[in-house]
Amino acid sequence: MDTFEEKRSLLLEMIAFSTVDGHLHKKEYDFLFIIANELNIEKGGFNDLFHLELPQLPIKSEFQRIQQFYRLALLMHSDGILHKKEAVNIQQIAIEMGLNPAATKRILKLMDEAPNAIINSEVLLTVFQEQHN
Repeated sequence: MDTFEEKRSLLLEMIAFSTVDGHLHKKEYDFLFIIANELNIEKGGFNDLFHLELPQLPIKSEFQRIQQFYRLALLMHSDGILHKKEAVNIQQIAIEMGLNPAATKRILKLMDEAPNAIINSEVLLTVFQEQHN
């Protein structure tokens, strides 16, 4: 991720996704704040994002799209409550990102089966690479 605008766009997408069920849970906010820190966005700037609607920038590389999909999936699991709207919305986002629907469904299933919804990064990439063959 090269620019501040790209980082902000990723966070805006995650913020929008976090409220698809109508609520922003504290665990979701905390998770988003961790991501903001990883992207070097300060708390004041992070909190301002909740009041902005900026156009989202397309994510260029497939690897970055897979990373963003996984971040969204982790966010979806962060509050411990899986809402139907979240499941539908994340599939639509993945399609819009150009990710393979079979791979995304498989990742979500693996996350559901994992004790803490975290899967190994090698497994994540392998599932998507398998779809290229």
